[in-house]
Amino acid sequence: MPRFYIDTALRAGMSCLLPEESAHHAVHVLRVHAGDDITLFNGRGGEYAARVASIERLKLLVDVLAHRAIERESPLRLVLAQGISSGERMDFTVRKSVELGVAEIHPLLAATSVARPKGERAAARHAHWQKVAIAACEQCGRNRIPTVHAPVPALDYRAATGTKVLLVPAAQLRFSAACKAGEEFTIAAGPEAGFSDEEQAAFVDAGFVPARLGPRVLRTETAGIAALAALSALRGDF
Repeated sequence: MPRFYIDTALRAGMSCLLPEESAHHAVHVLRVHAGDDITLFNGRGGEYAARVASIERLKLLVDVLAHRAIERESPLRLVLAQGISSGERMDFTVRKSVELGVAEIHPLLAATSVARPKGERAAARHAHWQKVAIAACEQCGRNRIPTVHAPVPALDYRAATGTKVLLVPAAQLRFSAACKAGEEFTIAAGPEAGFSDEEQAAFVDAGFVPARLGPRVLRTETAGIAALAALSALRGDF
């Protein structure tokens, strides 16, 4: 059943218009018709059974039928501190980490980052990544929207409490050994060329434990996602 995010208060018995971008996707991609059942969510808890009342060009009117108190969040609190990668790689990382249950994503400007958005471009990329996260929630069934934070330099990043792991291919400690306990985890993954020595030292000073994901060097868009998936298998809902 098609799912759509709408940033407004919802209640059973009301009617509302889908945002134009969502309406375009519904009509031209998903081929939704009047009378079709859909699901709405607003990121404030649960989801709503709804039905398309009418479609006039890109004005798609929806009747909200009933609230369903359903959540599909991970039992773990997962945070990904990701060195900003170029092009579609960062989009891929955001999309897949949301599917895997991440609660927050912190894009980090590393010394070796190929993509280095600044000013208006940085704000535009930030807004784009948040939209990618919302679209991923529509697809995977999550009713809570993970926060994608504004980019900050890697040296300025400060993680919250919980187990903190820095992914380093040459580390001696295995990832599974670094994540034996706890319910809160922050994973730091570097960009294409990894974090610099100075940045790695700063992470260690901040309480991160260097660990490796097997004997192979993973690409930037693979490492963080692999770590999140491993955590779900080791301690989460897999």
